[in-house]
Amino acid sequence: MLSTVHSVALSGIEGYIVKVEVDVAGGLPGWEIVGLPGGAVRESKDRVRAAIRNAGYEFPARKITVNLAPADIKKEGPSYDLPIALGVLAGSEQVPPDLGAGYVVLGELSLDGGVRGVHGVLPAVLAAVQAGFHRVVVPEANAGEAALVEEATVYPVRDIGQMIRFLMGAEDIAPYRVDVEALLGTAREADIDFAEVKGQAVVKRALEVAAAGGHNVLMLGSPGAGKTLLARCLPGILPDMDFAEALEVTKLYSLAGMLEPGQTLVTRRPFRAPHHTASTVALVGGGRTPRPGEISLAHQGVLFLDEFPEFRRDALEALRQPLEDGMVTVSRIAGTCAFPARIMLVAAMNPCPCGYFGDVVKECHCTPHQIQRYIGRVSGPLLDRIDIQIEVPRPSFEQLGEGIGGPESPSVKERVEAARRRQRERFGNAAGCNARMNGREVRKHCRLTREAKGLFQQAFRALELSARAHSRILKVARTIADLEGAEMIEAQHIAEAVQYRSLDRKYWR
Repeated sequence: MLSTVHSVALSGIEGYIVKVEVDVAGGLPGWEIVGLPGGAVRESKDRVRAAIRNAGYEFPARKITVNLAPADIKKEGPSYDLPIALGVLAGSEQVPPDLGAGYVVLGELSLDGGVRGVHGVLPAVLAAVQAGFHRVVVPEANAGEAALVEEATVYPVRDIGQMIRFLMGAEDIAPYRVDVEALLGTAREADIDFAEVKGQAVVKRALEVAAAGGHNVLMLGSPGAGKTLLARCLPGILPDMDFAEALEVTKLYSLAGMLEPGQTLVTRRPFRAPHHTASTVALVGGGRTPRPGEISLAHQGVLFLDEFPEFRRDALEALRQPLEDGMVTVSRIAGTCAFPARIMLVAAMNPCPCGYFGDVVKECHCTPHQIQRYIGRVSGPLLDRIDIQIEVPRPSFEQLGEGIGGPESPSVKERVEAARRRQRERFGNAAGCNARMNGREVRKHCRLTREAKGLFQQAFRALELSARAHSRILKVARTIADLEGAEMIEAQHIAEAVQYRSLDRKYWR
């Protein structure tokens, strides 16, 4: 007998419905799975056979054919165990053949018939709802993330027996619900406060501007100047994520299998800090089955690259597309996947191989050729995509002895949130920020006073700025004006924005 159960396959973070067709026919006992199954899917035969027997059902000694349709797209992962098992029981007439009609079923089986959690449940449930399926059966471990989709009715199950009894009406399972407002209120405070950084008032101001407008930052300074500590303070002054942003981030972490046990929603903005030995695939994403890399895992948060020039050249150049488009495209033979990557890049680097070029205390022993070769690892086109470039000086003994290093993170965060509110009202959407303005929006919203326009013209010619630098200076100046609540960009706003583009002239030229 033929039976059909619906499940979901993922391609990147997008999903599509898979029809799990199971035919149990006469003939010599055998089992075949077709429809481009991956290794984990082919291994499901042994898991399903043992799970059915140990759950108290009979495994049919007949010819079993399982087809995963559409058959031209590769299926990966163990989430098909549960729908295949249901199909085998229905095809062997141990349960009604249409028992799973109207449901989408996901789950991995253990040998005793229990249902284990799987990766990617949240994007899978979203895909099911978009395809018109609103009832989903998922493992208990994944019930929280699945219930984030308000249009879905989520039924968590712990084993095959419970699922069969529920579908036959012998046991009631209450639909799983989550309190989104309560989840969003569980975001923890920042681990490091801005006030813990002694001195560095100019750098703190630059990071405040960056946080207010979502701008990329490059910090350059000697070892021990505080670049890493400053970067780790940044998440504490960023605005809290709303539900839409948290849902996007949770989809990526669910797909990557990085949700912590019991975690339903990612409520803190991500802070990713990969080591400089990370490969291009680790940063960008990919693999035989494309998975998000560090760039996408930092979506809606901060990607911190310490020792910036030490990263592989191809890895750094791969940053260009996400910094420009907010998206990472991974192309493989099996297909192309796109992962969101709207990030704040925060890069930190030394000015030379030894780290002390221009230092007021320690002498640099690098030759001019070594310095230029080291600095040149960061290309001009990549540097052009970094809005704020700031030098981090060595703090003095007197500054290190201060009790408080300036305003605390909560007060800075209030100013940042006020600036972001002005930007949301200006752009008319919750995701809008100045760093993401296109050319038309720059012309519309970055209006300069006469004095500001004259100053900008002089700076553009003197610094030999590119067209991209022209646009990015305007965006930063718009953010500075937003922090002050000004409608138009004034001369002091342009002056501060221009000074954040001075490092390329000092070091790269």
